Parts: sequence; structure tokens; C-alpha cells
Amino acid sequence: MANPKTLAPSSKPQVHNGWIRKSDLDAWLDRHLPVPTQVVSNEEYTPIPQTPQQRLVEQEIVARAERQAHRLGMDRRHFLRTSCGMALAFAAMNTVFGRCFRVEAEELFDPAAVAENKARFFIFDVQTHHVAMPNQAPQADESFLKAVVGMRDLARTMNPALKQREPRIEDAYIENYIKEIFLDSDTDVVALSALPGSSEETDVLTPEVIYKSRTWINELTSSPRVISHGYFSPDLGQQNLEYMHAQTEKLKIDAWKGYSGVARAQGKEGWRLDDDKLAYPALEYSRKKGIKNICVHKGLPFPGDVKWWSPMDVTGAAKDFPDLNFLIYHSGFKSLEDSLPAAENEFKTTSHIPWVSDICGWKKKNPQVNNIYMEMGSTFGMMVSSSPLLAAYVMGMIIDAFGADHVLWGTDSIWWGSPQWQIDAFRRLQMPDQLIKRFGWKPLTDDVKRQIFGLNAARVYGIDPEAKRNPMPSDYIEKLRRMYKQSGMVAPSNTQYGWVRADVEA
Repeated sequence: MANPKTLAPSSKPQVHNGWIRKSDLDAWLDRHLPVPTQVVSNEEYTPIPQTPQQRLVEQEIVARAERQAHRLGMDRRHFLRTSCGMALAFAAMNTVFGRCFRVEAEELFDPAAVAENKARFFIFDVQTHHVAMPNQAPQADESFLKAVVGMRDLARTMNPALKQREPRIEDAYIENYIKEIFLDSDTDVVALSALPGSSEETDVLTPEVIYKSRTWINELTSSPRVISHGYFSPDLGQQNLEYMHAQTEKLKIDAWKGYSGVARAQGKEGWRLDDDKLAYPALEYSRKKGIKNICVHKGLPFPGDVKWWSPMDVTGAAKDFPDLNFLIYHSGFKSLEDSLPAAENEFKTTSHIPWVSDICGWKKKNPQVNNIYMEMGSTFGMMVSSSPLLAAYVMGMIIDAFGADHVLWGTDSIWWGSPQWQIDAFRRLQMPDQLIKRFGWKPLTDDVKRQIFGLNAARVYGIDPEAKRNPMPSDYIEKLRRMYKQSGMVAPSNTQYGWVRADVEA
């Protein structure tokens, strides 16, 4: 990485316990790149430091963009915010990591070529979040909010005079969520998912707020754009069942979301989905109410005992409740740090990816179990930006075990910024020849991607992918004013809204 002290010494960002806001770091280095070159976290998990390969990609993007922007008569930042700038980023990744992405030469200077080579997919992002406003969640966990959000006003990325502004949590509110998801990406439909606190009162994004957001967005477009998750915590026993009942009756829940490593009952550390005393009553209630989709955060463990985050407890529940669907969020991916060595060895030996290999191995021994789905939120984003080979390997392993019809697209945005770069990454990703030859895996065809991008989730949630969906109106902020504060919107910002490990002095 170039020495940041030579770039913008007056904008030096703050480092907090070895972490730094990704948007602050990018502003300091003036490097708002279309693809992140460092793992971004919402502080649910610890991101690894920038790798040497990511540093090379960063340098390659900046150098190429300077030359290409000069040829096209524009500045570097403007160029990197174009579709050609996005194509250039993947070309740079091919240079560093080997050819993993399809990029045509003309796409680097001709937006029409980018559009021509861009296959159209129905995109259903099953993992998205925003943050509730203070009047919606007045007791929301403050430490979680500060850690998760930590960002600045979008306008200050465009105006140097605003660089010293304090971070604004407003950028994680629904106004900017709409912009990043529906205006700055090709996403068609989303699931809006809960963010837990230590109790119902301290939740950062409650089911009630999710319901309001879903209603507003669908009304703004007069078409089905959002489905909503409820929250369940089986460790609470009867109290949980009462909470589930209240949500079912009032909020028209489409699915349940649970965090097995977040216990709300006093004296408990976590809960297991295969616990017939705690979890099964909740699953039986869901079955009774006709809510078939059970989403559980697995992998990417929060601080504390990691055992609660293993996906292996899903297997027993899936067998005992064959009429329910179990969606394993993050695909049970334990950590990038544990997985990168296998990619660096180019999978020349049998490679174990913690927890993902375990659940895939179980599935191959139990092919008759067809109600488990693997979701890719954050898992794909962190892998593809750190090692495209690892991303292809894990994707190939999951498809081989579960089938292309049991993989779900998710991005964990808004934390990664607009999901468009992840959409483009998967759209362009190819299965490397070495993995095809070694493991007998099939290419990532458009048909496979079409299933993963949206058709699988549409089937799971009973949504018609062919239904007409109107675009978000340009005056959506004005239409939200009655409920939400007004926020100024600018062109795509290439901003990622989480935290990274600091590799600069503070």
C-alpha cells in the first residue's frame, strides 16, 4: 500500500483497538475503488488484515485507472465510478490472482460493451440490513450501533470541506439503504433481516421496523420488492413462543431469523437448532402457522464460544422437520483466516474449509435430505475480494454437495456498500480449469448463476420472478419524509460501510 501519510495528512482517520472505518480509510487514501481490496466487517466477525495480493490489486487498479482515465479525459475517481471502472477492477484481479473473471478488452473503455456483455438475471438478495432510527428503537444497543455502522455522510466523500464531519449513523438508515440496494445495483427483490441486541428492547433492527420498511418500499414502487424476517430466540422458551405469535399476528412474517450464538435467556450462552426441548417447540409453531423458512446465522462466529455457530446442528432439525426449509446463512463459513492457506496452496492436497467442508460432507452422505439451503452473504464477498480461487472452490464444493438449486444469493449489504460489485463479481466469475480438472466440477454457466442469483430464493419464498416490478421513484426521499428524515443522495459512492483491520499507524 502506498504510504497514506503522503496522500492526505490532514484527513488522518482514527484507529480504534486496531480497527478503522473502511470509509474513513478510503477517504484518507482517496481510493474509492469499485471493489474492496480489504475484508470489511460489521464487527460480527474479525476481519483479516489486508493481504499482499489485495495490496497488489489495489495498486494495479489505481495505476491502470490513472492511465485509462487520462485517455478518456476524466479524473480517476469519476472513471472508477463507471461500468468501465468496475470492469478494470476485475481485470486487475485477473492480473494478480490468475484469470478467474471474464473481462473483455473493450469493456475497459466502452460502456456499451459492458452493457452488451452483461447477462440479465433476476436477483433476489436474501440477506440485507439497515439500522432503525432512534425513535424506532430508542433502546438499541449503542455499542453495537457504533461498532457496526461507523460511517460518514456520503456527501463528504465528494466534498473535501466535509471530510472532518463526525460519522453519521443516518447513512445506515432506510433512505441510503434504498439508494445502495435499489438505485445503485441490479437487485430486484430483497429479504430484510433482523439485527439482534441482547434483548427485544435493545435490538438494532426490530421485526416491527422491518415490517414498516417493507410496507413503505413496496408502496413506493407499487410492486413486490421486499419480504421481511421475524426474529426468534428459542432459549427463551415460552417467552419466545409468545414473541413469535405476536410477530405472526401483526407483521405478516415471511421467515424466521435466529442467531444461535446470541442467547437472551439469563445464564445461557447459546442454543442449538436440534435441541428438542428448546428449539423444536419453535419449529413446531412455525410449521403450524405455515411459515416454512427458518434462517439461522451459522459461521462467522461472534466473540465468545464458537461452538454455537457451527452449522452441524441444522442437520438433525432438517431431518426431523422435512416440511420446513433451513437456510444456513453465511454457508457456515467459519473464517477467512482458516481458509486462505488452502487457496494459497492452490488446493493441491485435500483441503478442509472449516465448517463448510463438514456440512458439505454430511450432505453427500445424506442425499435424501433436500431442505437445507446454503446462503452466501459476506462469505462470497470476503472470499472473492481476498482470493477468487477460494471463492470458486467453496462455491464448487457447495454446488457439488447441495446442488445449484440449493444455493441462495445474499450480500449482507448495507455493510459492504452497494451490492453491485458482488453482483458483477459473481456474474463474471468462472470456475478455474484447475478446479474442473482436479475435482470434476462443472463450469459456472449462466443457467447455474440464474438459479443462484434469484430463481432458488423465488421458489423457496413463493415469489414470481416474472412479476412486474416498478423502479424506485426518483422522489422516494420526499415520499419517505413523513416517516424518515430527508437525506441527500449522490451518484454511486463506492463506499463500504463496515470496519477493517488497521495496517496504518494512528
